Amino acid sequence: MISVLGAGVAGLCAATALSEAGFAVEVIEAEGAPSPASLLAGGMLAPFCEGESAPDAIVTQGQAATDWWAAHVPDVQRRGTLVLAASRDTAELDRFARATRAHCWVDPGSLEPDLAGRFARGLFFETEAHMDPRAALASLRANLRARGVSIHDATPSGRIVDCRAMAARSSLNDLRAVRGEMVEVVTPDVELSRTVRLLHPRFPCYIVPRGHGRYMIGATMVESANAGTITARAVMELLSAAYTVHPAFAEAEVVTTEAGLRPAFPDNIPAIRRIGERIYVNGMYRHGFLMAPVLAVQLAQMMTEELAHAD
Repeated sequence: MISVLGAGVAGLCAATALSEAGFAVEVIEAEGAPSPASLLAGGMLAPFCEGESAPDAIVTQGQAATDWWAAHVPDVQRRGTLVLAASRDTAELDRFARATRAHCWVDPGSLEPDLAGRFARGLFFETEAHMDPRAALASLRANLRARGVSIHDATPSGRIVDCRAMAARSSLNDLRAVRGEMVEVVTPDVELSRTVRLLHPRFPCYIVPRGHGRYMIGATMVESANAGTITARAVMELLSAAYTVHPAFAEAEVVTTEAGLRPAFPDNIPAIRRIGERIYVNGMYRHGFLMAPVLAVQLAQMMTEELAHAD
């Protein structure tokens, strides 16, 4: 038996890959534990956009994520990512183009009619995708239960795979918290079909459609372990950015404002670590939905090889 600790994106992906590899698995979800930060994620599968600041390993390995998610959950939207900048920030758009690859210049209105005439040009990353993270994690949970995997609060048995994010900090001394804040709004007056990133020198943001006029607007990146509620500054900056994309967002109904702590290692690269008999899958930073499937597959391969060598 393998006990996977934690039911965020890292834990559910790890349990899925291990179960598919033939291992007996259980997921330990501590009663009363904080909701995983992955529930607040944008759900973007955008390896090429992440290449603007992330190491090439994220770009290269993360390209496998979209196919993995599409094979495991419904409603993965392969609509690409549209990157924009206000007229005063066009230098940011040129910089982003130089720092990334797999994009082309487009007239934003040709992809999103509601943006016609608002932006002179944009970058389109055609192969990228997005999904609703809450729905995706719910699907993984249902799939695991259908495979006979228990998700419960119990004493771990057998080999332990620790995916508890910040809760594992006492064992992972170099793990740090990076605070993220997000807003969800509903408006019938804006229709966007793909993720839109707005570049800004100080607070770049993204807008992710959730369907039925609902949009997630995120997300701040603050080097802080403060787990408190969202700040007024974050709300104002995120909504200001959304207003820049389309003024109708000013009349949107704000339905959710939340903050969470992302776990990150010093190099901001998610990793599998072994400490004694325990294996840790952690440090997802801002790459949880992009890299959790990659690490899960690597974990299953590693444990399969260990089992073969033991025989």
